[in-house]
Amino acid sequence: MFHPALFKGANVVVTGAGRGIGLETARQFLDCGAHVLLHGGRAASGPLPDFLEAAVAEARAHIVYSDFLVEGGIGAILQRVDSLFPHVDVLINNAGTMVGRFPAAELTDEQYETIVRLNQTSVVEVTRALLPSLRRAPSAAIVNTVSISALTGGSPGSAIYSATKAFVSTYSKGLARELAPDGIRVNCVSPGTITTDFHSRYSSAEKLEATRKTIPLQRLGTAEDCAPAYLFLASKALSGYITGQVLEVNGGQLIC
Repeated sequence: MFHPALFKGANVVVTGAGRGIGLETARQFLDCGAHVLLHGGRAASGPLPDFLEAAVAEARAHIVYSDFLVEGGIGAILQRVDSLFPHVDVLINNAGTMVGRFPAAELTDEQYETIVRLNQTSVVEVTRALLPSLRRAPSAAIVNTVSISALTGGSPGSAIYSATKAFVSTYSKGLARELAPDGIRVNCVSPGTITTDFHSRYSSAEKLEATRKTIPLQRLGTAEDCAPAYLFLASKALSGYITGQVLEVNGGQLIC
């Protein structure tokens, strides 16, 4: 994998790090020497993984629980960042979820607003809140999670989720241009069909198997497949001349 000192001394914030891609990305940053603040969602859900418990004991990892649907949810992260780090070198905006599959004719205002709030508004608010800390870093990077569905529109019932991911992709490109004079690079990782809790909740086994058969590499992806893309885009040494891009991690699903 990456050199164990690649992010030595770097301060990293990962939202949506309670499980799946976010948790694995945080683990790999820790393995590379970073200090990591993990946003674990609205509340703790069981014991910490051994690697994280050890990193917390060594004061290399810190955990904040915050619900992005409630007033002040973003503020909890900002307060912890200000108390822990003189600056932020890397921000990973990974928080978000489909919430559910909602046919267009049946989508309620509440469902629509929840999806937009979790996947779109939270990225804007976290980024805005942490920009002063990012600007204090010698060379900062933002990496946002989007989705293959930002390009394809997703499957039935996921139109609004897909649209929010397309928003984040375009927002990231605009940010990349705006923040380039500050030395802040902004890119996205776009996972394909990944075997995390996300698809356990929102996709049937039959649907996942049908998707697998269409993937050139003939398998679904894993969090371990996705996490290195975040580290690559966060590293000035590896990707210092890359900004405003979307890195697709999907086993070839988009090959035409």
